[in-house]
Amino acid sequence: MSSQVSSTPAPDTDLGTIAHEYRLFAERQAKGHSPVYEALSVAVAGDERLLVLLHTLPPVKRQPNLLLAAARRLGAPLDSTSEFLTWVVTRWDEVSSLMLARLTQTNESARCATLLPVLASLPQPLALIEVGASAGLCLYPDRYRYLYGQSQPFGPADSPVILPCRTTGPVPIPRQLPDVVWRTGVDLNPLDPSDPEDTSWLESLVWPEQTERLQRLRGALDVARAEPAHIVRGDLNEAVSRLVAQAPTGATPVVFHSAVLAYLSPDARAQFARTMRNLPCRWISNEAPSVFPAMLDLLPEPAPTDRATFVMALDERPIAFTGPHGEHLHWLSDAGLPVSGE
Repeated sequence: MSSQVSSTPAPDTDLGTIAHEYRLFAERQAKGHSPVYEALSVAVAGDERLLVLLHTLPPVKRQPNLLLAAARRLGAPLDSTSEFLTWVVTRWDEVSSLMLARLTQTNESARCATLLPVLASLPQPLALIEVGASAGLCLYPDRYRYLYGQSQPFGPADSPVILPCRTTGPVPIPRQLPDVVWRTGVDLNPLDPSDPEDTSWLESLVWPEQTERLQRLRGALDVARAEPAHIVRGDLNEAVSRLVAQAPTGATPVVFHSAVLAYLSPDARAQFARTMRNLPCRWISNEAPSVFPAMLDLLPEPAPTDRATFVMALDERPIAFTGPHGEHLHWLSDAGLPVSGE
């Protein structure tokens, strides 16, 4: 799209909303994890030139992660906030084109560490169906090694991926990995683990200082390339029922998603919830608290407000707070989820 700004400036309230989103990203997500992204997000929030340009994009395309990843992918300077801002404004045609073409598909395999206690507790074997699957890297919970707190790591000894996860509360640490016999998913724009352009985009979504995440991503891509999952292109509301119906007989169908439904409209979210209630499967949601506000009334303790936190629920029953990148798992005291074999 053109970098020319409309002669009629965007309303201050709209620009203020975008600025607030970037400040919130800096304070609640980047802070303590990426000093570079924290500084750049604050700088974007204070630059009216860039806020006006962001306002020309559809709301779903104004996300901090998407702008920062696109700019990095195209070679933007990151060491100076002023140079970064000038570079993005000057190269807005390229940056905005990439933002419109791509999605924020942070395919974080470490989220499997928060999903694993639930998956291990369900009747085995499992047929996994991921909504918003990206490259499908969360469809391999049985192919990764796990390190919960101070416990010994467990999982395949030859796995190229180790997932550390801090734990608080009565987390039911699994005694064994789930038995996964089927892996599939749906995404508006599936990414191919063997495609260099797709893998390069996924690497751009990893924040600058997070070398461990980058190594983990590359290891998970190796796992996915060795055993490709079947990811269908389509709308989740249209595809999920069909995928559940295709699950092999004798397996427990499990539909799950992480950091996906926030990108849907409230009506589409409500439609998805209605669909899930009527499907013969288990449903694990791992989303920001605002995605399903009704769940907040079921929480035995308030969700943290000083950092980004997801609420994980099984069949709409909240059971844990989780870190957005799988870095932390806080089990709720009354979740009462048994581990298989107990």
